[in-house]
Amino acid sequence: MEVGLVVPDDLETTSGGYRYDRRLVAELRALGDDVEVIVLSTVPDDDVRARLDRPFDVLLQDELCYDQLVDCSSSPESPELVVSLVHNLQSDDPSLASRKRERIRERERRYLETVDAAVCTSAHTRNRVAESVDLPTTVAPPAGRHETLPVDRSAVVARVREGPLRIAFVGNLVPRKGLEALLEAVSRLEGDWELTVVGGEADPEYATRIRDRVESLEVDDRVEFAGRVPENALESIYERSHVLAVPSRHEAFGMVYLEGMEYGAVPIASRNGGSSEFVADGENGFLVAPEAPDRIAARLEELAADRDRLASLGARALETADAHPWWTETATTVRSFLRRGLEEEFESTGAESGEASP
Repeated sequence: MEVGLVVPDDLETTSGGYRYDRRLVAELRALGDDVEVIVLSTVPDDDVRARLDRPFDVLLQDELCYDQLVDCSSSPESPELVVSLVHNLQSDDPSLASRKRERIRERERRYLETVDAAVCTSAHTRNRVAESVDLPTTVAPPAGRHETLPVDRSAVVARVREGPLRIAFVGNLVPRKGLEALLEAVSRLEGDWELTVVGGEADPEYATRIRDRVESLEVDDRVEFAGRVPENALESIYERSHVLAVPSRHEAFGMVYLEGMEYGAVPIASRNGGSSEFVADGENGFLVAPEAPDRIAARLEELAADRDRLASLGARALETADAHPWWTETATTVRSFLRRGLEEEFESTGAESGEASP
């Protein structure tokens, strides 16, 4: 297939969505497709329509481009099939004021009405899309960082006996990720613990507030701000951590939880969004409501006090990651769905097709 992939910014941008896009491009190319990446930030506004109105077999559009694409009309040279790749609907961001959220939701709906189908990265996101429009959809979830697990069960079990409870937070320092609630939680812990915060300061004002809060809670001797780290350093942090706690206000899927689970780190994940599709509360991790420091603290206290429980949950997290579909399966799901659309074989509007299951 001749595929055009439209993304908002440089494909090397650091985020889960861009990592998904990069892996999808690589896997589709490995399967024999010709994929051209179109970066909208490098295209003048008055040239967007011309760049997209070309005879691709499929034009796959990252939904985050919705605001630039909503007013682009088709032409005789238009791609045969236009499909939206929906990682996360911006209107789901709980930090938005209600009026702004409604304006974004309406614009997203208008954009989704211009496409022929949608690939969603979680069942949660597919359901949110279905609330706005009636489209053929499929779910193709992200994979982790390793096709073969980097640690084994014995290493996870042995690790829990070592030292203080080691907690990692991995995510950009922005309000949505719930770091303030996590800091409140750890400040209430009675036992020995340490927290490593990994992530860029995407919101400098918020980052300053977070550092001030660490000092006011008098936990600065146990909280390390690692900033952005290279791949090998991040994997070392995952490998030594007992818990990965990112109590976000919302996660459409939550790739970071899956990454931690590949190392047997027990996820404390957001209850809001798609994380429950692979994090089973009390079985391989915990799901918590946003901004619930009491709940987070209780879970951390439980894990610090009961290392057998910590080992059991870590081993189950490892098993979940091992059973999760790899990127090849994700790309195969996407590719099969696109080919069905080209062959006009979507069973019906709103059909679910070729779904990869965790």
